[in-house]
Amino acid sequence: MHIVGRKVEQDKLEQCILSGKPEFVVVYGRRRVGKTFLIKEYFNNNFSFYSTGLPDGKTRSQIKAFNEALGEYGDAEKNIPKDWFEAFRRLRIILERVDVKRDAVSGRRVIFLDEVPWMDTPRSDFRVALDYFWNSWGSSQKDFMLIVCGSATSWIINNILFDTGGFYNRVTRQIHLAPFNLSECEEFFRNNSISFTRKQIIDSYMVFGGIPYYLNLLDKRLSLVQNIDNLVINSQGQLHYEYDHLFSSLFKNAGNHIKIISALAEKRKGMERTELVKESGVSDGEGLTKALRELEQCGFIRKYKRYSYEKNGAFFQLIDPFVMFSVAFLKDISIDSWQKFYKSASYYSWRGNAFEVVCLHHIPQIKNRLGISGIISTEYSWKSKKNKGGAQIDLLIDRKDDIINLCEAKYTDNEFVIDSEYQDELINKAEVFREETGTDKAIHITLITVKGLKRNEYSDVVQNIITGDDLFNNN
Repeated sequence: MHIVGRKVEQDKLEQCILSGKPEFVVVYGRRRVGKTFLIKEYFNNNFSFYSTGLPDGKTRSQIKAFNEALGEYGDAEKNIPKDWFEAFRRLRIILERVDVKRDAVSGRRVIFLDEVPWMDTPRSDFRVALDYFWNSWGSSQKDFMLIVCGSATSWIINNILFDTGGFYNRVTRQIHLAPFNLSECEEFFRNNSISFTRKQIIDSYMVFGGIPYYLNLLDKRLSLVQNIDNLVINSQGQLHYEYDHLFSSLFKNAGNHIKIISALAEKRKGMERTELVKESGVSDGEGLTKALRELEQCGFIRKYKRYSYEKNGAFFQLIDPFVMFSVAFLKDISIDSWQKFYKSASYYSWRGNAFEVVCLHHIPQIKNRLGISGIISTEYSWKSKKNKGGAQIDLLIDRKDDIINLCEAKYTDNEFVIDSEYQDELINKAEVFREETGTDKAIHITLITVKGLKRNEYSDVVQNIITGDDLFNNN
């Protein structure tokens, strides 16, 4: 077994294995993030039972696939179960057999149901049958471990984790699998003999966003620029149409989700709900609320507060690197080659914005470098109300120890150089922020730059420097 990263998730699985009581484990996360791989690798494919749902399959097709799995694990009945209740009854018979497969280390009976949202077709009673299977039998079996998994994160959350019926308080562990961080990407590339510098790994994150499936498609014989062309820009590339399929595979009615994503992509700093309604064309109501919640649950957008704004004022920002890249470049037919676009003026503009999003995904690493991992903090953005002489700050770390880190992200190929003009800009940002917010906390200007800072007569304006290497620190 070789699993890159996922230390916390593996520890949770080990705790379940050793708990000595029945375990109901829910694993969820964005499409292509490696949920199935994690579970299969951790248990070395040694399950008492395994079955997966079918994309777009009708109820009969789902039960037929489940029936084939029953046969593979020793079910003697040949006919297809008439419904899910019968399917789970026959599964129970298999699990009660003396010769049932067990985990080699713990002796547990481990059942893995993959892509359960696909199994739950309309009026199929899948959830009711699964509920009955667990509550009437599984929850009383001390050596029983049920793992359910799905990419439709909103379905998992709404129908199992937040269920107020039979699943209420039944889940014993939940594992939300996030994309790789930069350190895990580095380990993945090393294990797959892909030779990238840390700067190139950051560049890859700005396109592929730490999604293991995407990274696994990279050709180690090619440069990153060539890989982007081959996989994404080229119409024959394996990821060229990934964006088109992404939302329809996660949401039954993805129209509102796509409109929201398209609107947010036009304003990288994010939008308030009222502005989003206007720009997206999605009516303000439960439909918008549901779509925003589901996009946030899947990790495509973030909901955040702006410092000193009214209590209920929320902003929404697109933060999925691959989605941002796809919206920016695949709809622009003038960009038919990343190699031609690379290092153009437009490329540098895009790179600066994309690096800011990388930083948002690595706030724990930034806090670690600042030595404040154990200090409670809240992250904000902020925009001055002044039309002239104002300022905007993309990341503020408001700390419990009465310090606010005013973070600036800058991507340059060499050490970043602060000149007189930029020094004045930083001082103005800090002064305008203090004046308008009335904060009495100390303000530390914090520069996040890939190659570090070149010391000169203006560089003392910065209190903290975070380098690209610091973003790889997992400790």
